[in-house]
Amino acid sequence: MAPAAPRVPRAPRAPRLLGAARLLLLLLLLLGPAGTSGAPVVAELRCQCLQTLQGIHLKNIRSVQVTPSGPHCAQTEVVAALKDGREVCLNPEAPLVKRMIQKILSKDSTN
Repeated sequence: MAPAAPRVPRAPRAPRLLGAARLLLLLLLLLGPAGTSGAPVVAELRCQCLQTLQGIHLKNIRSVQVTPSGPHCAQTEVVAALKDGREVCLNPEAPLVKRMIQKILSKDSTN
């Protein structure tokens, strides 16, 4: 008769709490958006524009997004999407940017 192989201890099993934590996380992810219906979605809770340009030629701009100041950022932000695919931040206090925004607003109000 062959000698019995020595018994090797098994690795301890993962605690059952890990499975419960995964289930709780899944439930929170599924139920989370239900309580926030109608609330605006904010992608970032910080300022997007760390550096700004004083202006850029209108023919290079595809679109402009103006984000008013709020809890995410203390300053108004003007982000211009350029025709070459880049996005740049413009200084909202620069005279050229103010005129550009007024021109865009007046153009939109006539349509």
